[in-house]
Amino acid sequence: MSMPNLVAQTLQQRIQNGTYAPGTLLPGQRELALQLGVSRTALREALSMLVALGFLHPVPGKGTFVLKPDEPTASPIGANYAQLMQFRYVVEPPAAALAARAVGAGGAAKLWGLQARMREALARGDLVDAADADLAFHQTVAAFSGNEILIEVARTLEDRIGRSLQQPFGNRARFREPLDEHHAIVVALVAGDGELARAAMQTHLVCAAGRVGIELVVP
Repeated sequence: MSMPNLVAQTLQQRIQNGTYAPGTLLPGQRELALQLGVSRTALREALSMLVALGFLHPVPGKGTFVLKPDEPTASPIGANYAQLMQFRYVVEPPAAALAARAVGAGGAAKLWGLQARMREALARGDLVDAADADLAFHQTVAAFSGNEILIEVARTLEDRIGRSLQQPFGNRARFREPLDEHHAIVVALVAGDGELARAAMQTHLVCAAGRVGIELVVP
């Protein structure tokens, strides 16, 4: 796990154990970075992640506040979010169809392992780790496609894809849904059914967009 993710995980734990109570203002970035012994760059990335995951709400000129449990997520959906999801819809379902040809026993174990990791993270309320497992899942499916150009694109866009995966977790009423959707994808991949894997990935991406209020326009 990256340093920003580890910082985000630490702050998430402090929010969940009440060290930073709902509605309170976090310490300033300089102070917080010193407390955690990390760079301000890593801290800023961690804070941005926690905003996307629905834990924090930045208020210009005032600072960053901890969201109350009944508050809607304050994570802004960028203008390019729908376009990124549309791009993913074009690329990832065919990648899943290709991956179904090559998963094998070793690949199946890796995919089920990522499923177990996400399930355990969600059970303990660790959305940072759940989102990280989510990203690892999608990058693994891309890798199994065997297409080097597709794999390179997935790596190049890893940060943007990662953020697009974090934001749906901010919808607390539906944050467990990705686990079930991934399950359907893995079942199809392990069965070697490319068309079923394609359809399951399509469903997953449409639902992911829906969790942040976007009706995905698909080809």
